This record gives sequence, C-alpha cells and structure tokens, in this order.
Amino acid sequence: MKQRLEEIDFLRCVLILLMITFHIVYIGDTYAFAKQFVYTFHMPAFLLVSGYLCNTDKKMATFMKSMMWIFIPYLVMETAYVVMASLLPIREHIDNITPMLLLDKIFLHPLGPYWYLHTWILCSMVYYFAMRLRAIKPMLRFLVAVAGCLLLGFCGLVSLPNAMYFMAGAMISLLGMKFLAVFHPAWWAVLPVLSIALFMPSQLDRATIGGMAIVFFMISFILYIYRFTSSRMRRPLLFVGRNTLLLLLFSPIFTAVSKLYQPLFLSFDPTGISFCIVTVTIATLGSLLIGHVSDLLRLSPFFFGKEKAVN
Repeated sequence: MKQRLEEIDFLRCVLILLMITFHIVYIGDTYAFAKQFVYTFHMPAFLLVSGYLCNTDKKMATFMKSMMWIFIPYLVMETAYVVMASLLPIREHIDNITPMLLLDKIFLHPLGPYWYLHTWILCSMVYYFAMRLRAIKPMLRFLVAVAGCLLLGFCGLVSLPNAMYFMAGAMISLLGMKFLAVFHPAWWAVLPVLSIALFMPSQLDRATIGGMAIVFFMISFILYIYRFTSSRMRRPLLFVGRNTLLLLLFSPIFTAVSKLYQPLFLSFDPTGISFCIVTVTIATLGSLLIGHVSDLLRLSPFFFGKEKAVN
C-alpha cells in the first residue's frame, strides 16, 4: 500500500474544483477557451492518479468488493442522470427513454459526468486481472493490461486516450517510481503549458502530444503551488481532496439547480465570476453534506460499502 501523499490530495482537490467549475454551463459557454484548456488536463490527470494508486496486490475478493462499491453509487447516479435527461431540457436530453437505452448508458456508453467512474472500473479490472497472470513477467503482464485497455477503446467502451492515461499512472507505480519524482514540483512547468496553449491551440486535446505535455506539466505546476499553501489553508483543501468521490457523484445536482439563481447573479455580474464562486462553493459543501447525512443516517454501508462516506 502506498503512503497517502498530501500533495496528491491537493492535486485531486484542484482537479475536482475545476471539474465543477466547467460543468456550470454558463461558465463553459462564456469561457470556451479556458474550458478547452482545462478539459485537456483535468480528467486525464485524475485517471493518471487513479492508475498510480490502483493496488493489484489485493486479494481478489477484496478487490472485487472495492469495485462493487464504486459501481453501486455509479449505478444509482447514472440511472438518475439518464432519467433526469429524459425529463429536463438539457443538452444531453433524451426524447424516449427505454430499458435497453438505460442499460446501454449504464454498462456501455455512460451519459453525463459519470463516465469517469465507468472508465475507472473497467481499466482497474483489466489491470488487476492482467497482473494476476503470475506465469509471466511483470512487464509482460503490464503489456497484457495495455492490450486489454486498447481493446476496450477499440470496442468503444472507454475513450482510448483516457484508458492510456490510467495505464500511464499504473506504469509509474509498477516501475516503483515516486509520484513526486516523476512530477517534480516546479514553477517553470507553467512555461511550456503557456507556450502550447497560446501558440499551438490545436494541441489543446488530451490525445495530442501537446495535450500530453500539458497534463504532465500542469500536474507539476499544481504540486508546486501546494508548497505555498499555509497549514490553515491546507486542511480544507486536503479534506476536499480526500472526498473527491462525493463531489464527483453529487455536484451535478447542484450545478443543475444553479440555473434557477443564475439570472440573479448575472443581473449585476455578467462575467459570471461571482455566480461561479457561489455555485462551486454550494456544490462542494452540498456534496459533502450529503455524504455526512448519509453517515448520520447509517446509509453509507449500503451506498458506499463503509461506515463513513466522508473521509
């Protein structure tokens, strides 16, 4: 088991807050270039961290149980999202929901922000079972895992670039490399990021060479920022970083509801900045509150498979 790194929790905090920010439709539409830039690295970095932290040394029963308790909240929230998409006039609106369409969205082609959990589960399982092939050398097992993830991509079950980011994180772990040694915190990491973003905008895609570079250097730059946070500031940020699953699951509820009070904020701040700050704050606190209420009502063992959903 890897020792928990505060730097990784900080990184995950920044990534999840960026995810919530650009899931606010008005912000994404108004700041399209910023959205394209953030989308280049934020979820790829999440998947890379997930691959790095994936523990293939667990017993099979323990591993499958951990996957089940990711799948169950995914199942509930993805189902709810698909049903709501059939009722509300959103961009991903579904005109006619059927049982087969629902099954397709749950198991094959997720709708909305829960694709990350779907990809995480599939890639984790491929990687785990490949590494259980004890008859062959570790690197050959890893190549089997890569081939398995490539197959998932070619079958359309996952995005191929996303699967490869997961496997990149797994490779770092397999080689025994320290996360902070690979992604060394450095202020200058922002320089290649700015160069690519400003002078090669066509590279603002996670599947391009420039996009891969942005993922690498943005992780290093975010980790560098961590050094300048005070201990008082770190506590809530690290708390959020430890509870990103709650924010991933429940923040879409609050970003959807934010449309109700959006006109109020835009009436005096057309930039949407104040609207964004309030919405991200509400989504973060609201998601954590749902987790806390789940703990108080003792529902967490049935939804998350553990006594406490809030870490």
